[in-house]
Amino acid sequence: MPHPAANSLRRTLLRRLAAPLSLLALMSGLIAYWLAWQYTQHVVDRSLADLATAISRQIQIAGPNAKATVPPLAQAMFSDPIEHLVYRISDGDTEIAGDTKLPLQGKSVRIMHYAYVFETQYQGVTMRVAQVRVDQPTGNPIVIEVGQPVEHRIAIAAEFLVAIMMPLLLLLLAGWVIVWRVVNQQLNPLTDLADSLNRQTHTSLEPVDETYVPVEIRPLTGALNALLDRLKSALDAQRKFIADAAHQLRTPLTAVKLHAEQAAIARDPQHALAAVRELRAAADRAVRLSNQLLSLARAEPGEQAARFVNVDMAALAFDTGAEWVPRALGVHVDLGFQRLDDPANDRPLIARGNPVLLHEVIANLLDNALKYVPPSRFDGGRITVTVSQNAVGDVPMAEIVVEDNGPGVPLVQQADLFKRFFRGDGQSENGVDSGAGLGLAIVHDIMVLHHGSVHYEDAPEGGARFIARIPLIRADAVRDTENRRTKKIGAPGADRSVISQ
Repeated sequence: MPHPAANSLRRTLLRRLAAPLSLLALMSGLIAYWLAWQYTQHVVDRSLADLATAISRQIQIAGPNAKATVPPLAQAMFSDPIEHLVYRISDGDTEIAGDTKLPLQGKSVRIMHYAYVFETQYQGVTMRVAQVRVDQPTGNPIVIEVGQPVEHRIAIAAEFLVAIMMPLLLLLLAGWVIVWRVVNQQLNPLTDLADSLNRQTHTSLEPVDETYVPVEIRPLTGALNALLDRLKSALDAQRKFIADAAHQLRTPLTAVKLHAEQAAIARDPQHALAAVRELRAAADRAVRLSNQLLSLARAEPGEQAARFVNVDMAALAFDTGAEWVPRALGVHVDLGFQRLDDPANDRPLIARGNPVLLHEVIANLLDNALKYVPPSRFDGGRITVTVSQNAVGDVPMAEIVVEDNGPGVPLVQQADLFKRFFRGDGQSENGVDSGAGLGLAIVHDIMVLHHGSVHYEDAPEGGARFIARIPLIRADAVRDTENRRTKKIGAPGADRSVISQ
């Protein structure tokens, strides 16, 4: 599918500013021409009427001698070839002076003082004629007519139009230049912004300088700076993660290589067997670390958000705990499950999420608990998975608590529990394989992906208590958790289903 052509902001602004400006100049010219034409008609009609009236005054003054004195005067008045004036003086029976073919009637008649002004045809030319009548004591009144071609007034109107349009055209040209300069000047900040962004590299993501940025563009630059800041933080975290992951992988891989060499050169079968066991343990640690790194990669928001489905958190917690029964039995730990909010233990707690990642959350919390309970409690080790529904503000939340009666976490280490590759210094004193320090970081990232949270508390009996919360959706959306088989044991204030004992 072809992509639409990109619009140019500069061309769009110039077009939307210059086009109305040109149209305004054109309309101003047309209005000016119309006004000039109206003014010219009025002035020329008034001039013709004044000429005819002047002849009529001379006739009145001359009296009986009018037929002898007026023609030379009229001839002198209308002899200018530039004006193209035509006149006629007649009493109806006798032509006193002028052109006898000039019509005495016409159309578009208007009255101006003592004169009648009308339009008529004379020798195939449209004429504008002013007519004045002078009454005589005896006989017919004397009719004075003065005419001029309409083309003459059109030429006068054109002269007016040229005189008016020249300044308008100059103003229009100046307006175009001003619009061009203003548009370019106002778009310069965008060019500077693009240059600033082009200078950025993946190692130097500095914020855009907003000192000279217009107020209207600052929301864009602010969003860009926020994006650059987030991108810089993400790149820094990625570089740190890659460096830490490379460092963490180097240790088990080096151990694998070392134990493989020892097994290859060992002459005693017992030494070779011991080296192979160490090799297998080192390989297991490398595999586990690789799986944890993959889990962190899967916890990225862009990768898993589209795969969310409805998940029953209560059923997921019970099923995940059941998977860990063999390992719990192997270290003599009582692993149990309980619901605190629903005595019937059959109401689903439906959340929207990725069941594989949420299973990873509970599995990592159980693995962390099983890793540290046995060294501190040679008998009576206990881990309880508690599921309940609580509310944070107005949002209903599914709460999953993994609590043990082990040594707990020292106060000075609690702030760093969910950081990647963090391992408490005292955790290996009892021979515990503390791993790579990624389990709780994976839990934290997955809960953030699901808009939930996880935090640590000291258990009432002195152990560790991890609390994970995830938002719930309507519980009646899915009805697939009925008739689950549970086993009950008595516990003060709660029912506790035994998974292993």
